[in-house]
Amino acid sequence: MDMFAHALWAGLGTAAARRRMSVARATVVTTVGLAVLPDLVQFLPLLGWIIAGDGSWTALWAFALASPGQEPALPPLVNTLSHHLYCTMHSAVVAALVTVLLWLKLRQFWFPLAGWWSHIVLDVFTHSEDYYVVPVFYPFTYQGFDGWAWNLPWMLALNYGALTLAVIALWLTRRRK
Repeated sequence: MDMFAHALWAGLGTAAARRRMSVARATVVTTVGLAVLPDLVQFLPLLGWIIAGDGSWTALWAFALASPGQEPALPPLVNTLSHHLYCTMHSAVVAALVTVLLWLKLRQFWFPLAGWWSHIVLDVFTHSEDYYVVPVFYPFTYQGFDGWAWNLPWMLALNYGALTLAVIALWLTRRRK
């Protein structure tokens, strides 16, 4: 799923949650931020490469828009780090470990993690083996579920249609003051 859709789904989720519980504006922003973070973290090695003086913004842009197998040539270390960061941030194993550690520290579920979890769950089903499969059990395996590629025209229409319906449903069921 694209980052904009992840942000919208997380925003709608927090809007729905605010109907049942108190959710501070900062929590909403953090939740939406964590919903897009898994797709942004993988760019850190490329940014480091640019800052070191050997990389270019053109290569970063080409990497961001690449289809599988069409990624620009990157130095091996940059490529490896970027790949493992993608896998780490899309792993339910890693997210579960972070969730448990925060639960032990805070003695409750830290709500913004719902953004990260929503990203993982949505990506598991909207990435295919041909289009950046999500390694949901990384680091134990790179295997993922063969879902439907989010960039297919019918999937984009389905996703944004569902987002539109969700917005309409929230609007129609709002509480009047």
